[in-house]
Amino acid sequence: MDMKRTVTSKYFTHRSDLFFFFCGILMAISEIWKQFTLTFTLGHGQYNWWYFPFQLCSIPMYVLVIYPFIRREALRRMILVFLMTYCLMAGIAVFADTSGLHYPIAALTAHSYLWHILLIILGVCAGITYTGIINSDRKKTLFSRAASRAFPLRPFIYSTFFYLACCLAAELLNLSLDRFGTINMFYINPDYNMQQVVFRDLVPVAGNSAAILLYIAASVLGAFLFFGIWHLIFRAARRR
Repeated sequence: MDMKRTVTSKYFTHRSDLFFFFCGILMAISEIWKQFTLTFTLGHGQYNWWYFPFQLCSIPMYVLVIYPFIRREALRRMILVFLMTYCLMAGIAVFADTSGLHYPIAALTAHSYLWHILLIILGVCAGITYTGIINSDRKKTLFSRAASRAFPLRPFIYSTFFYLACCLAAELLNLSLDRFGTINMFYINPDYNMQQVVFRDLVPVAGNSAAILLYIAASVLGAFLFFGIWHLIFRAARRR
């Protein structure tokens, strides 16, 4: 019993750690069910690489299961910022075009909607957790007026590097697994025309490669706008 308490206190140092870990496990279990259903119910035993779980909306599943075990504060903050910007943006943006959420099986459609709603919840919770951490830092450094106003940009820069690394990994998967079937991770496979709303309209004008690069740049800009919104929320809360 004492050993169990020691392990729990060692890793799950905050209630948010337990919440994020639970959500990561829940997402992983539901994703395994989805993959089995797609393969053996819809695919009749043949795997469809289109549904390989490495989209922007899939990344939280991987980072959340390891988040509580990360001890480096810079990495923990980077993950929180990634969730409250890039993943929150992805969860909201998908509702601009819900065609990709629908499947022939109602349970899979419900799973897709619930997944993206959970992304929004996770993004909001990550933002609250992060602003709470920044506020705690501020209270510890009240002797410094500059520090008391700080909402550091560095974690967002790190989260952007992480996002770009995921884009690179997605492209490597696209080019490596293309011969096995249709695959378009992060929707940036140059072998397929851009399918995202707005950006697909740029393909006839600027070309597919330019549309892909603009899509990635717009994702970074959109995430930065979300970071700016969180900054404003932090400043408003600080004035109370």
